[in-house]
Amino acid sequence: MKNLFFALALIFIAGFCSCGSQKAEKENEKEDQKFIIGYVFPGNRVMDESEVDGSFLTHINYAFANIIDGQIVEGYPTDSMNFSILRQIRDKNPGLQLLISVGGWGWSGGFSDMALTPESRAVFIESAIEFLKRHDLNGLDLDWEYPGLPGNNNIHRPEDKENFTALLRECRQALDEIQGENKHYLLTIAAASFQAYFDNTEMDVVADYLDFINIMTYDFVGEWGNITGHHTNLHTPDFDPLGMSVANSVDLFNQIGIINEKLLIGAAFYGRGWQEVNPENNGLGQPGKGLQGVNLNYYSIVQNYLSDPAYQQLWDTSALVPFLWNPEEKIFITYENPVSIREKGKFVKENGLKGIMFWQYFGDYEKELLKSMFEEINSKN
Repeated sequence: MKNLFFALALIFIAGFCSCGSQKAEKENEKEDQKFIIGYVFPGNRVMDESEVDGSFLTHINYAFANIIDGQIVEGYPTDSMNFSILRQIRDKNPGLQLLISVGGWGWSGGFSDMALTPESRAVFIESAIEFLKRHDLNGLDLDWEYPGLPGNNNIHRPEDKENFTALLRECRQALDEIQGENKHYLLTIAAASFQAYFDNTEMDVVADYLDFINIMTYDFVGEWGNITGHHTNLHTPDFDPLGMSVANSVDLFNQIGIINEKLLIGAAFYGRGWQEVNPENNGLGQPGKGLQGVNLNYYSIVQNYLSDPAYQQLWDTSALVPFLWNPEEKIFITYENPVSIREKGKFVKENGLKGIMFWQYFGDYEKELLKSMFEEINSKN
């Protein structure tokens, strides 16, 4: 009888340890999970539920809410209907989280006034909490482009630097006060990666208030400039007048003490282009005139450019990105493809980054880029 009791005890202990081990393993898997965050920008239209496949995403950032009279407001009349659709997608994909992204390039003009005083910040934060509750969202993503800088001809002040810090600190405090036992409201930002952004923010301080930081590692160059280049390159190319890259961007955050586990790099589901380009070096790093009024999302690139034999499909082995060159029309296009997306996924895993975010979901072609991202991020290799 004693031996039977001893054996049963061993079985119980082994079972308990096994369950505990499995629980710990699941918790570790959750901690080690890499994020894939898609910005969804439908504009002034109602989405169809079939348009967004939530099974490939961990988070959806809905773009954008605006700031009017210091308060967060829906950007378009269709937003409430789109939030309803996104909640249905979330219901079918346990673990998927929905955030509202505020501002962006076009709607960052209200940030400086809103963040100016404790009173004005309190008005905004109260409206933000009401917004999250009204639409049953999981968090707030602030996309201020940019504190202390004009951005899109925005009001800006030197005080933006400290006010940005205060805004995020007070947002974090307010969100913590309303969260429950099983409810944590996320607070994130979309951050730039050029030196002037760091000079006008206190990133080493604000990082403590954020769940994670989405680095906008794209638009390194564009049609606003008169020199061609890669706009979302992983590494610095051998021939590069600016020296910007995803890897260098991460280094800037590391230099001020922000750990990689809190950082997501950005991918672009669109390209940038130039015409009248000097033909040397297949148009890379050459003078040119920016293409204006041309749709260069990845869908359009696949349909209109990759299928055109006049465009040479080239690969920069130093920067790990593709580009297109049309020698007859002297057109240069920088873009992202499934191979470069996989290279970014490998970079995330090798460097212990939190994941990849991308702008924006509706630019893809038959989920080519998204599937490549998902497969690489979740690969054990």
